[in-house]
Amino acid sequence: MQAVLKTEGSVLELGAGHFSTPILHWMCALKKRELVSYDNQERFVRWSHAYQTDWHSLYYVTNWDNAEIDRPWDVVLVDHSPSERRITDIKRVANLAKYIVIHDSNARYNHHYHYDTVYGLFKQQINFDAVVPSTTVLTNLVDLSDFWKGGIGNGENANSQLWFPSAGAD
Repeated sequence: MQAVLKTEGSVLELGAGHFSTPILHWMCALKKRELVSYDNQERFVRWSHAYQTDWHSLYYVTNWDNAEIDRPWDVVLVDHSPSERRITDIKRVANLAKYIVIHDSNARYNHHYHYDTVYGLFKQQINFDAVVPSTTVLTNLVDLSDFWKGGIGNGENANSQLWFPSAGAD
């Protein structure tokens, strides 16, 4: 939510869900921001069609390679299946998205998602672990040092760590 509040451009949701889709929809509704949601599970696409508008597009994909995501985004939420597909799509948007928000980033889930294999591709990341499962924000395009400033709670109670990799994207 914080990434959406800090931006004004297009939002991409990889993996529709009972929580993320309505929240992103209503956050984008205020300014009729473009929101594009993809999922490969028909039940989620059928359920989420209630949110389809002229500014919120929903797509069912049987092959994630066919998802048209290779363009600039302000925010990308990565929360889709199959698990191993997440790192492929993170790589696809690594230099196109201001904020890439990855769900389920706890170390204990790494054997499912293998996020550690993409962290080195990013100039900065910030981890939010005040709740389980954790969320991580990755970027090559913006400075995360003031990520929690403004928006939700003004960052007063944000339990997060900012990480600058020693090697990675230049």
